[in-house]
Amino acid sequence: MNKNLRIVFMGTPDFALTTLRTLCDSGHTPVAVYTQPDKVNRRGGKISFSPVKAYALEQNLPVFQPVSFRTEEAAEELRRFSPDLIVVIAYGRILPQAILDIPTYGAINIHASLLPKYRGAAPVQRAIIDGEPETGVTLMHLDAGMDTGAIISQSALPITETMTAGSLLETLADMGSKELLRILDHLPEMLDKATAQDESRATYAEKLTKDMGHLDWTKPAAVLSGLARGMYPNPGTYTFFRGKRIKIHQVIPPKYPGEAVGHPGEIVSLDSGVLWVQTGNGILGIAKLQPENHKQMDAADFINGYQVKIHDALEC
Repeated sequence: MNKNLRIVFMGTPDFALTTLRTLCDSGHTPVAVYTQPDKVNRRGGKISFSPVKAYALEQNLPVFQPVSFRTEEAAEELRRFSPDLIVVIAYGRILPQAILDIPTYGAINIHASLLPKYRGAAPVQRAIIDGEPETGVTLMHLDAGMDTGAIISQSALPITETMTAGSLLETLADMGSKELLRILDHLPEMLDKATAQDESRATYAEKLTKDMGHLDWTKPAAVLSGLARGMYPNPGTYTFFRGKRIKIHQVIPPKYPGEAVGHPGEIVSLDSGVLWVQTGNGILGIAKLQPENHKQMDAADFINGYQVKIHDALEC
């Protein structure tokens, strides 16, 4: 294993943090870490660090947070580290070619989809929402486009009917970090074998919006299940009960497709402490939820606390 590579790491959320930890634990400690600028809470003015920055500071790694890479100052700052390679994961911005040309071996990106499908900001979430049977991780040799670089390797993973975006991202982050270590062992050879993406198969995974999370109970249970799981934990899905907003935290796979025992949104069963809701096709179970201005709770506690009865309805 070549542990003499001078690696600069660029990433921001938890998905990126997994790989940063793996690099440090394996002896590939980056010479510098780049992450997005700190966020400032509008109400209290409190500054919050990205997960990557918080960990990098714990490890005493140099941290940089440029607003833009399209300045000579930013490029010169990077050159001072004489990087052999940049590792980029969910950094939050596209790197210009002038930056990608600085490292000896360019930049490797870990992307949470089987490229060229689901380029863009929300590949895991969109794959679940769209009902895809599988997803995976792609490691590519980064270029200046939006997830358009040559593919170094890919690993596929089935999407089960209980996976959420949160749980799937954790699994894919682990897969991607392990695959990166394998590539670093044979970096020049792996880069030489990278293959161009088939542009005719490219699709895009646009960023999710909060408005997407309103559950329309006239839609099929399978569609609503995919939406609830794909939007979890953020930005989340919601419905309304007795005029109050209810955030959905866990759904149970749909039952009885093709059958209808009530109208869409009607609670047709409370078996096992679950809210079983009629949809446009099939019944969907809600196991965990969060009433407006309350903490998350099991559906059984919600049923008891709000005296929910069969034939009560959730608003469409």
